[in-house]
Amino acid sequence: MLDRKKILNRFLSYVKIDTESDPNSTTTPSTEKQWTLARLLAEELKRIGLVDVSIDEHAYVMGTLPSNVAHDVPAIGFISHFDTSPDFTAAKVSPQVIENYDGKAIVLNAEQNIILSPDYFEDLLLYKGQTLITTDGTSLLGADDKAGVCEIVSAMEYLVQHPEIKHGSIKVGFTPDEEIGRGAHKFDVNKFGAQWAYTMDGSQIGELEYENFNAASAEVRIHGKIVHPGYAKGKMVNSMYYAQKFIDSLPKNETPEETEGYEGFYHLHHMEGKVEKTILKYIIRDHDYTLFEARKTTVKQLVEAFDRKYDKATFEVEIKDQYFNMKEKVLPVMHSVEIAEQAMRSLGIEPLIKPIRGGTDGSQLSYMGLPCPNIFAGGHNFHGRYEYVPLESILSATKVICKIAELTQLKYA
Repeated sequence: MLDRKKILNRFLSYVKIDTESDPNSTTTPSTEKQWTLARLLAEELKRIGLVDVSIDEHAYVMGTLPSNVAHDVPAIGFISHFDTSPDFTAAKVSPQVIENYDGKAIVLNAEQNIILSPDYFEDLLLYKGQTLITTDGTSLLGADDKAGVCEIVSAMEYLVQHPEIKHGSIKVGFTPDEEIGRGAHKFDVNKFGAQWAYTMDGSQIGELEYENFNAASAEVRIHGKIVHPGYAKGKMVNSMYYAQKFIDSLPKNETPEETEGYEGFYHLHHMEGKVEKTILKYIIRDHDYTLFEARKTTVKQLVEAFDRKYDKATFEVEIKDQYFNMKEKVLPVMHSVEIAEQAMRSLGIEPLIKPIRGGTDGSQLSYMGLPCPNIFAGGHNFHGRYEYVPLESILSATKVICKIAELTQLKYA
């Protein structure tokens, strides 16, 4: 039986540590404050009984739970990231614990009238009667991915304490900077030593994913001319007006808020502008590689067309690939997905096998030689004030990790 209170307190202690990453930093980790949790995790892995625990110069934490069977079993891994998104503040996270949730609206912050309501977030009703952990409305929670971190640590502790559960060698890894796309950049796959791994970085209970978006960033720069507005006739070229024309040129129904499933999109996530120069920052996503390449071509050709059409303003674009669909790397080890599916079903959890509408460390690690399907960590509404996670989902994910370890060794017994 898992220690419910201990796991709850472990999760609460993690989320109270500010680990927000910074896309504008060139260091790894991108923020000094990520070291606080990294060091704590390294010490905790040692304390619960793991061996070969290390923390490198970039704050990557690794450890090993040795095999307790005589036969050969492939080493498997579990990975989560400890940074939180820069999209919303992670300073002064003050989690609230709502026991026996009654299915009604939750007042996160009465003073600011911030309400977490099932009228808008329907998934809340899936967890009626359970214990919810929410924000206080002024920060994100950090269940993405400190729920995953908590689940891995808790599972390893349980396996150490219960040697009657047989398993092969299990590797664990915790990474910085996943939220800014760099979580796997300096991950030492050879040192980690697993044949495949699982990222514990999904959302609702049951999620099991081995497909994700192909991803690229696009920065469109529009150059105008600034002169005094009193003498601007025929001379001023306001780049912001031309930026609006470009924004309107992309399909309105191919944005995140209008798509689902395997549908790709163009997402304008940041813009800054003055008369002389406006910058539009997009992310481009598609599961299908051919469609992904076509989307990048569309943006490039639109920029070229605008540059030709408008002789007063100039347009340029820089497109960078970020990560690719892990599916082709996971298919050769599809038994890793089948074992996870079997583990869930044996625990009474219905697997929700679907594509990730995003990416994880696992998508990059898969292309680095470590296939990494993704498993639910339990949270909802990531990267904002409405984030929450059911405690029961954290406990279930912890059990899934233990069951995967057990089933893997049985497969090779």
